[in-house]
Amino acid sequence: MIFLGVENGIERVSRFMMPVLVILAVVITIYSITRPGALAGVKYFLIPNPAGFSWMTVISAMGQMFYSLSIAMGILITFGSYMKKDVSIEGSTVQVEIFDTVIAVLAGMMIIPAVFSFSGGDASALKAGPSLMFITMPRIFAGMDFGRIIGILFFALVLFAALTSAIALTECAVSVFSDEFGWNRAVCTVLIGVIMLALGTLSCLGYGPLSFITIIGMPFLDFFDFLTNSVMMPISALMICLLVTRYMGIEKVEEEVAQSGHPFHRKKIFRFMIRTLCPVFVVLILISSVANVFGWISM
Repeated sequence: MIFLGVENGIERVSRFMMPVLVILAVVITIYSITRPGALAGVKYFLIPNPAGFSWMTVISAMGQMFYSLSIAMGILITFGSYMKKDVSIEGSTVQVEIFDTVIAVLAGMMIIPAVFSFSGGDASALKAGPSLMFITMPRIFAGMDFGRIIGILFFALVLFAALTSAIALTECAVSVFSDEFGWNRAVCTVLIGVIMLALGTLSCLGYGPLSFITIIGMPFLDFFDFLTNSVMMPISALMICLLVTRYMGIEKVEEEVAQSGHPFHRKKIFRFMIRTLCPVFVVLILISSVANVFGWISM
């Protein structure tokens, strides 16, 4: 009962925001792909190009997967502990896979054609990293018809997405402090909120008044993105693999999945992934990401 209010509140917010996010994404996507020269971006996004394929591309995509699916952030563990016993864990996983893929395709259709239209077909403009959203995209909107309106809608979409993610991540940290130390949830929420505000402020000012400050050559936002997405999450994922295989036991996870009365169809795949494939690729992602930042390799 402790988490019932939080769970219901998050559920209500998600139910309200998801239709809004999808509608805004569709509107911006339609506008983006109808711009002059945008079809080149659609082709670039949807048509495979074997010449541009490399194993480093695969590793980069897997690194992005950590952020996209909230893997190794604690979100899946925290909200998984709130699930009702009759809910199919494997069925919920399928829903996440479908909706995450759909939203990812919409995001690509929003941004990539717009970048191609603005840059005259220059694919290198897509390599701007985190600054693509906050520097490149505003310039694109400034050069578009009705760009101010589309820009407002786009960043409203970003705001809603960030807010839902912030709620989920805040709950992870709050639940840890509350469960482990017995702290009041309100105090934990305020504490985590202050920390998030401080780090978020640095990220915002890193492309403005504090742009002269860099960490290993990166502004605050790029550095925090590298630290969390490319270093901390792979390490956390590796520790989870070791926790499940060496200490907790795979059998207990399988029992939990089947506890709801639903069969675990992916049991063999799960065993292979968490024992062999995931640890190997996690280490590769960690090494390649660090090596890329220091210029030892190019991704």
